Amino acid sequence: MVRVVIYEDLQCPDCADFRHMMDEKLLPRYASKVAFEHHDFPLAKHAWARRASIAARFLQLQSPELAVEFRRYVMGHQADISAENAIPTFVRWAKEHHIDEPSLMAALEDSKLAADIESDYQEGVARGVAHTPTILVNGQPFIETFTFEEVAKAIDSELAAIK
Repeated sequence: MVRVVIYEDLQCPDCADFRHMMDEKLLPRYASKVAFEHHDFPLAKHAWARRASIAARFLQLQSPELAVEFRRYVMGHQADISAENAIPTFVRWAKEHHIDEPSLMAALEDSKLAADIESDYQEGVARGVAHTPTILVNGQPFIETFTFEEVAKAIDSELAAIK
């Protein structure tokens, strides 16, 4: 099986571009043939990325589809989110999706969810990840900016090797 490991930061503009590539091109073409594995890698320079990752992990526990929808929303609205309005933005989104505010607020302070994010981050560091997005196609790295064609070529090559 071909494995695509993704390290992303929800506040990273290049990650938002990659999310679009995933949704529009990679998943439609490869979802049935490739294992896509997501990891959070919130960079220290991004003021609200870690909290967004924690919110996404909480939502993942509620519904995997809801978590993906939240990630898409946050990445699509990065320009509108700031350190000052991040939490109210996440709360508003959650309420619109029938998640109550106290549950989300408790999750944002949940040490287990925070530890899960930190575990992803440290695993990435151990693999040499320093920038986002970093995509590993069976270990072959694609870092920050790359094209669909480059990633597709690597996936196709790996798929051909296992036939």
